[in-house]
Amino acid sequence: MSTTVEQSFVKHFQADVHLQYQQMGSKLRNTVRVKDSIVGATTTFQKVGKGTASTKARHGKVPVMNIDHTPVECQLSDFYAGDWVDSLDELKANTNERTITARAGAYALGRKTDELIINQFDTSTNYAGDGTDGLTKDKVLAAFEMLGEADVPDDGERYAAVGWKQWSELLNIQEFANADYVGEDELPWRGTQAKKWLGALWIPHSGLTKESSVRYCYWYHRTAIGHAIGSDVKTDVTWHGDRAANFVNKKI
Repeated sequence: MSTTVEQSFVKHFQADVHLQYQQMGSKLRNTVRVKDSIVGATTTFQKVGKGTASTKARHGKVPVMNIDHTPVECQLSDFYAGDWVDSLDELKANTNERTITARAGAYALGRKTDELIINQFDTSTNYAGDGTDGLTKDKVLAAFEMLGEADVPDDGERYAAVGWKQWSELLNIQEFANADYVGEDELPWRGTQAKKWLGALWIPHSGLTKESSVRYCYWYHRTAIGHAIGSDVKTDVTWHGDRAANFVNKKI
C-alpha cells in the first residue's frame, strides 16, 4: 500500500465529517449565538441591558439611553477525536469504514460542543421548581411566566432542552402533545423529536446535567448563550507503515 493517502480520500473524509457534524453532531449549537473563525485564544460577547425611551423638548437634544454593555469573555479550547483505521479492515468488513469513523468522530465533537454549552447553562441560578415530581405543566407555566417577567423576547428564538424522561412526561400533557391544542404544523418533526410549544422549540437531549435523580432542563433565548469557534471541523489522515494503518484525526 502507498505510504501516502490519496488526496481524494482525505477530501471525501473531511466532507463526511463536516456533514455529519453539521447535521447530527450537535443539537444545541444552532440554538445559541455563534461566532465563527475566531483568531486568538479568547473572544468577547456583549451582554446588552435594557434601554429607556424618553421625550425631549422642542429643538432639544435627543436623550441618550446609556444602555449597559457588559463584556463576557469566552476562552477557546482545542479538542481532538482520533482513530486508527487498519488498511485491511475495509477488505474484511461489509461496511464503509470511512463513513463510520467520520460519523463517530463528528458525534464525539458534537457531544463536546453541547457539553460546553450545557456547562454554561448550569451557571444560571433561575429555577422554576425542583425535581421531586418530574416535569409538570405547573413547572412549565412557572418557567413561562419567569421568561415573560424578565422581558425575554418572544420572537421565535426561544428554545427548551429537556431530558428524554422529561420529554415523555411532556407527551402526557394534552396541551403539549394534542394537535387540537398546538396545531398539526407544531407536532414532532418528521425524522426527529422536536416541536414548538409556548413560543419555543422543545428538544430532547440525553447529555443534560443530572444530579442524583434530578435532570436539569433549560429554557432560554438564543442570545443568552454564546459559542465561539476558531475553525470549523478539520480532518487529517496519516499513514503509519509500522502499524499498517491510517490515523484519522478530527479536530475543532
